[in-house]
Amino acid sequence: MNSENKKWYLMGLREGVPIGLGYFAVGFTLGIAAKNAGITAFQMGLMSFMLHASAGQFAAITVIAGQSGYFAMFLTQLVINIRYLLMSAALSQKISPDTSLGKRMLLSYFVTDEIFGVSASVKGELNPFYNFGAISIGSPAWLLGTVLGVLVGNILPPDLTTALSVALYGMFLAVVIPASRESRTVAAVVAVSMAASLIFSLVPILAGISGGTKIIILTVGIAAIAAVIRPVADEEVQ
Repeated sequence: MNSENKKWYLMGLREGVPIGLGYFAVGFTLGIAAKNAGITAFQMGLMSFMLHASAGQFAAITVIAGQSGYFAMFLTQLVINIRYLLMSAALSQKISPDTSLGKRMLLSYFVTDEIFGVSASVKGELNPFYNFGAISIGSPAWLLGTVLGVLVGNILPPDLTTALSVALYGMFLAVVIPASRESRTVAAVVAVSMAASLIFSLVPILAGISGGTKIIILTVGIAAIAAVIRPVADEEVQ
C-alpha cells in the first residue's frame, strides 16, 4: 500500500468508527429478533457476512419466522435491496476509470446506506481505499453485533434494546446535516425528501408500497428533479 492509499485508508478508518458503533447497536437488536425467530448465532453471523443489509436481514428473518417459501424470500430481498444498484452506479462515477475489477467488486460487495453516504460526500474523485478503511470497522462491528444479539441479547432491559434500535437514525443525521449546512441545494433536497417520505407513509394508496420500492421511487424522482433544476457544473466534480 503506497502512501496515498494509506492516507485514504486511514481517513476511511477514522470516519468508519461512528458507523461501526451504529452498526453494532442496530445489529444487536436485529440479533434478538433473529433469536426469537429460531435462528442460531452461526446462521445469523453467516447471514450478516453475506448480506450486510439491516432492512434486508430483518425482512429475511420475518420471512423465515413466517415459514414462507423461497420465492417470497427472493422477491422480498430483490425489492428491498435493489436500491444498492443505484448506489453502486453512483459510486462507479466517483472512482477512477483505471480501478481494477477486483477493487470494484469488493466495493460493490460492501455498499451500504451509511458507507455510500460518507463516500458520496467525499469531494472529487474517490479512492477505493477510503471505502476499505470504513469497511474495516463497519463490517466486523455489524457481524459482531448481530451474533452477540443472538447469544446474549435477551438479558438486556427492553428500554435499552429500543434505544439501541434508533442509533442508526442518529448516524444518518450525522452524515446528512454537515452537507446540508454547506449547501442550500442539499438542504432543500433533504427537506423535500423528508416531506415526500412522510406523504408516502400517510397517503393510503402510497403507504401500501413496499419500503424498498418507495426508496427507489423517491431516490430516482427527487434526484432527477434536482439534477434538472440545479445541475452540478463540471468543475464542481473534478
